Amino acid sequence: KYGCNPQQKPASIRGLLSPSGPQPLPFDVLSGVPGYINLLDALNAWQLVRELDMATDLPAAASFKHVSPAGAAVYAPISDELLSVYEATGKALSQVAIAYLRSRQADPLCSFGDFVAVSRVVDASTAALLKIEVSDGIIAPGFEPEALEVLRQKKGGKYIVLQADPSFEPPEDEQRTVYGTSFRQRRALETVGESTLANVVTAKKDLSADAKRDLLVAQIAIKYTQSNSVGYAKDGQMIGVGAGQQSRVDCVKLAGRKVDTWYLRQHPKVRALVFKQGVKRQERINARVRYIEGDMPPTEYTQWAQQFDEAPEALTEAEKREFLASLTDVSLASDAFFPFRDSVDVASSRGVKFVVAAGGSVADEEVIAAADEYEMTMAFSGLRLFHH
Repeated sequence: KYGCNPQQKPASIRGLLSPSGPQPLPFDVLSGVPGYINLLDALNAWQLVRELDMATDLPAAASFKHVSPAGAAVYAPISDELLSVYEATGKALSQVAIAYLRSRQADPLCSFGDFVAVSRVVDASTAALLKIEVSDGIIAPGFEPEALEVLRQKKGGKYIVLQADPSFEPPEDEQRTVYGTSFRQRRALETVGESTLANVVTAKKDLSADAKRDLLVAQIAIKYTQSNSVGYAKDGQMIGVGAGQQSRVDCVKLAGRKVDTWYLRQHPKVRALVFKQGVKRQERINARVRYIEGDMPPTEYTQWAQQFDEAPEALTEAEKREFLASLTDVSLASDAFFPFRDSVDVASSRGVKFVVAAGGSVADEEVIAAADEYEMTMAFSGLRLFHH
């Protein structure tokens, strides 16, 4: 296949070199033909879910697009209401399947055509969920025979199925070449875990088990997100990822808008939308998001309204504000320190009660004071997580 773009030929990969020649790759191709970006997504996503499973001892999943997670999650019990929002009511779901469902439904617009990673063996119920999604491929440590058969038939046999080697440990050093220049550095070996949450710097000190889990999910997700990045998490899943922004507060705002959309999908008026027969699943997802955003120009609105027998009543800004005010106990992680208090101010409007950041800014005291004003519990990890 080609590289990042069709004109970038030739493109290839190989295992690491050794005196005896190239070493085996850390995965096997069970189906499909992976491309350059597919493999960048797969290898980053696999590292994310592997580390997340090790940190939480829970099945983990991630949905990757363009080398950043659109969503990531671990298993956590899921309510009937959220199953309805995720269009999964009545389905038999394993813990692995629920982790995948949560990761995909964090931002289903961005997850369209994603590459999936799962930290444990893919079972039949997980494969059944994947079967109906528009996705490019999956990487996992193993597949039940029934699940593998389902996935091999997806996309007319072109769906990419990679089996990761869970015992593979990459070298401590990594390198790449850019514009005739070879870069070499030590990998980010420091693990994210309970120790990165130990230094609580705010007046409020308590972190519940759920808060710790969500902060770990957020930290590990942004560790594999293009910087600058921040991420919001709740109930074991990412609910907003802000990636690749030059301004940190812009990351917080971008991810915050995704949080708004995720939560407003649970609004009674959104759940009550009745589509015409034949409107496809992804079209329903897209239509709900545009209904929430509510900024359609006339031509787009006319096309959007054709998906209903009767055009729905608008979701007003007042109704949005009232519903969003009920969101609470959200966790926020930043891949570096907050240079100003503005990120905390913005986060407060998305129900954030728990925060972890690297710390080490000259504005740390100002940031801590802001967190105290909003009665947040904030830890300084002492660990920067830039990813480029």
